[in-house]
Amino acid sequence: MNNTKQAKIYIAGHRGLVGSAIVKNLEAKGYSNFVTRTHKELDLTDSTAVADFFASEKPEYVFLAAAKVGGIVANNTYRADFIHANLMIQNNVIHQAYVHGVKKLMFLGSTCIYPKNCPQPMKEDYLLTDVLEYTNEPYAIAKIAGIKMCESYNLQYGTNFISVMPTNLYGPNDNFDLEKSHVLPALIRKMHLGKAFENGEWASIRKDLDRLPIEGIDGSADKDEIYSILDKYGIQEKEDGVHLEIWGSGKPMREFLWSEDMADACVFLMEHRDFTDCYSPGTKEIRNTHINIGTGKDISIKELAQTIKEAIGFKGTLFFNTDKPDGTMKKLTDPSKLHGLGWKHTIDLEEGVAKVYQWYTQKQGILDLR
Repeated sequence: MNNTKQAKIYIAGHRGLVGSAIVKNLEAKGYSNFVTRTHKELDLTDSTAVADFFASEKPEYVFLAAAKVGGIVANNTYRADFIHANLMIQNNVIHQAYVHGVKKLMFLGSTCIYPKNCPQPMKEDYLLTDVLEYTNEPYAIAKIAGIKMCESYNLQYGTNFISVMPTNLYGPNDNFDLEKSHVLPALIRKMHLGKAFENGEWASIRKDLDRLPIEGIDGSADKDEIYSILDKYGIQEKEDGVHLEIWGSGKPMREFLWSEDMADACVFLMEHRDFTDCYSPGTKEIRNTHINIGTGKDISIKELAQTIKEAIGFKGTLFFNTDKPDGTMKKLTDPSKLHGLGWKHTIDLEEGVAKVYQWYTQKQGILDLR
């Protein structure tokens, strides 16, 4: 792909955490011929609309970064929505990429595809060796289906569709909705609001809620309504200071990758890796051709919370609610396949947390409380 800077590239999900980072990286590398659609402009679960889009635009390369995503609460609550939407998106885009002769497609999944009790670190070969984590099983099954769909189309039709499995991502354009966000952006927003309480910054709290209401509660609500909704999401102002609830014991270990590093890995692979490079010639059973994208380093949720607390300057109390689920206790990728190709991440967690908090306050137009 690096020899065709003017090739037409479709980035599905270009406004999200993953897709926006890929667009930014492609632009920096000199690519300029992009085709994008918002969800309102193109519903990727609509097979007729997707077919019409591919017939009209005829992209040469596709990054399939569009997906229905969320944290442990959303995954466990909206199980049918997650499996249905993601299967529909994948089926439509991958099939139409085949029908219309796309030169190369990249499917982006997630390391939740690996078994709940997977050996650590998680190698690509551990896929489908045991049961999945229950809370995100529907989403994981959809992503596994996407990998197998790419492999199957390649083997039957000679397409060049590759799959990558990024670890937990964070960065610009992350989702800070407390009902649906992942742990890192949720903790950043909760500690920002907690520090605003500490400082008596009601104007900052109201502005935050105006930019991103919680269950319909915005900055125009009275104080009792605001106290109530924030209490529901674990931000509580008590006599001895602000208390912040975190689900689980804090013991689970998680790996986090800066989204712009992930995007750089994706473009690197699109430029230098084809499906035929993912297995040895003469292999009878071709499977596990996907590639992990990660740092190979992890941190406990408790340590993550402390890192964010220090970065923002929140002085309150962290309360780990052990009545809530922990999820998988350890999820660390083995990125040695990717490292062997010559790519490694550049942004470590402490730097990334500071950068994403700065992005959040600037994007929301709210006060940086550090």
